[in-house]
Amino acid sequence: QVQLVESGGGLVQAGGSLRLSCVASGRTISSYHMGWFRQAPGAEREFVAVIRWRGGVITYQDSVKGRFTISRDNAKNTVYLEMNSLKVEDTAVYYCAATSSVIPTRRPQSYEYWGQGTQVTVSS
Repeated sequence: QVQLVESGGGLVQAGGSLRLSCVASGRTISSYHMGWFRQAPGAEREFVAVIRWRGGVITYQDSVKGRFTISRDNAKNTVYLEMNSLKVEDTAVYYCAATSSVIPTRRPQSYEYWGQGTQVTVSS
């Protein structure tokens, strides 16, 4: 079992930055691809970014490309999401998740472990 705990969310003005962290416990995440998802009120959970288990291969949702950066430190069992130039439409609960799928995936159904989420609110 892998337990994931996100932190770093908060209230920020449009154009500002936040850095989310996701700390894993129970097992090492070094063999898992790690993803970030978000869910706004009344909306479905959507893919934000994923990083391959060794790093290297990274995929982003088009709306966050150039603004968000996903990274991982397997030695610390931690995944990060650096968010810059935040927009009001980035407001959501952000979740990290772990998948043992063969390739990094955007599909939330493929992720076995999820954190409880951290709220990000961007004001205009």
